[in-house]
Amino acid sequence: MESYSKYTKLMSLFLATRPKFLVASAAPVFVGSTFGFAVTGVFNPLVFVLALIAIMALHAGANLTNDYFDHLTGNDWLNRNPTPFSGGSRFIQNGTISPQTILTLALSCLAAGSIIGIVIVLLTKSLFILILGIIGLLGGFFYTAGPVKLGYRSIGEVVIFFLFGILPVYASYYLQTKTIDTIVLLPACIVGLLIFLVILINEFGDLNADAAVNKKTIIVCLGVPAAIWIYRILLITSYLLATTAMFIYKQAFYAGLFYLFTLPLAIAAIKFANKKDLTEPGRYRPNRTTIQLHTLGNLALTVGFVIFALSS
Repeated sequence: MESYSKYTKLMSLFLATRPKFLVASAAPVFVGSTFGFAVTGVFNPLVFVLALIAIMALHAGANLTNDYFDHLTGNDWLNRNPTPFSGGSRFIQNGTISPQTILTLALSCLAAGSIIGIVIVLLTKSLFILILGIIGLLGGFFYTAGPVKLGYRSIGEVVIFFLFGILPVYASYYLQTKTIDTIVLLPACIVGLLIFLVILINEFGDLNADAAVNKKTIIVCLGVPAAIWIYRILLITSYLLATTAMFIYKQAFYAGLFYLFTLPLAIAAIKFANKKDLTEPGRYRPNRTTIQLHTLGNLALTVGFVIFALSS
């Protein structure tokens, strides 16, 4: 019985990191690394694996940090409409794990990611990677931690665009190529937009709780109708960027083409992004579709880059 209790406790700690959402941090590493492979024809598996583990550890730490500080602000306690995609892990609210344990686990994950990041810096001797790593660490922690609380100050979605899009794609590309190049910008923006849309769509369910604690998300600041149009416009923009990349960079042709194959799912996502589906409890079609689009979109880019690299 005691061993079973320990097992369930460890499983709860593992689930508190929200492992199924760690694909959001893994995706830019895959895209950036394989794009570097497409450009140079060379792939370093060691730095790829280290980067993947480091960013996922930092992401897990950020998830736990968010749970802890959203507990302190009362945000997650006030959320009467938690969903499988928003409202935190609920382990603190359910009494399964103490807030202090969540914080300790958060700091442990952040420390683990930082240590692996230091190993990468020592291997690459790169000031660029060190700077990006520090930005990622601080950004993840202070997204909800005071006094900064980036996610509460009308810029949370933009911060996520950079932390889970632009910066890790550039870092992963640099680790494979040792160059800082504007060629990475279009794929990085696509990855950033996809995770921006995931964050935005998941915030609809948190609207009332966020407003109650003055967490200034796009939806709280601009309202539901405006946020829906922002979602639709940015989703369409990602396809315009993919089409542009196809014709500007030969290395991005297959990636852009495969990304366009996800267009039917995007049309469904735009259809589901309506006030009824987004604000009524229990209606998760927009969330699921957007997350599927994020996963498949990043997979399309990754496969496209690999195919170009292997065929060149």
